Amino acid sequence: QVRLVESGGGLVQPGGSLSLSCAASGNIFSINTMGWYHQAPGKQRELVAEITSGGSTNYADSVKGRFTISRDNGRNTVYLQMNSLKPEDTAVYFCNANVAVTRIPYYARDYWGQGTQVTVSS
Repeated sequence: QVRLVESGGGLVQPGGSLSLSCAASGNIFSINTMGWYHQAPGKQRELVAEITSGGSTNYADSVKGRFTISRDNGRNTVYLQMNSLKPEDTAVYFCNANVAVTRIPYYARDYWGQGTQVTVSS
């Protein structure tokens, strides 16, 4: 079994910063893409940012230039640095990882963290 544990959410004023982290543990052979999604009340879960094992990144247009995703492959951890936060960034943020649990045969699947609340309000 694979477990993703997120930390770092909270309440911040508009224009402020927060940093999220997510550590994967368990039966891991390798981790492919890791990413962050968010889900606001009454809305669908949406991609915020993702990063491949090689370090290539992809961001939602709404966060480009404000958020930075990074990862530490040795620690199976992904980070999200969020700057210049806006009220519309308020949501539950979920960590996602595509994890290979066996090598032969190769089998990989997506895992999700439990979510962490980010609230941007004055």
